[in-house]
Amino acid sequence: MRVLASRWQGSVLVCGKCSKKLDGGFGEKGRTPLVKLLRQALGVKKGRKSDRGVVEVKCLGVCPKNAVVIVDGARPDRWMLVPAGADADEVVATLREHGNVLSPLPPPASPPLC
Repeated sequence: MRVLASRWQGSVLVCGKCSKKLDGGFGEKGRTPLVKLLRQALGVKKGRKSDRGVVEVKCLGVCPKNAVVIVDGARPDRWMLVPAGADADEVVATLREHGNVLSPLPPPASPPLC
C-alpha cells in the first residue's frame, strides 16, 4: 500500500449524478455544474497540492428533484440539498457559517525565535 500526502485542509463532495440530471443547473445561463462554481468561488484548484478540495463523486444516493447534494468533509453528518440556480456565494457562506474548514485559512504561524 502507498500513502500520498495532500495539502487539503477541507473538502466538499458534490454528487455528479444530481449535477448531470440538472444539465449543469447553475451560473448565469444555468449550464454550469455546481462543482465548477464552487471551485471558482473558493478559489481552489484541482489536485492534492491545493489547500482545499471540491470533488465530484458518482452518486450519494439521495437523488432530490431539481437540486444537487453536497457533503461537507468537516460535517459528514449534515448533507446539503442545493436547489438548481442557487448562488454559489450563498452556498459557500452557508458552508462557512456551519464551521466548515473551507473558512478562510489562518495565517501561517511564525517560527519560534529561540
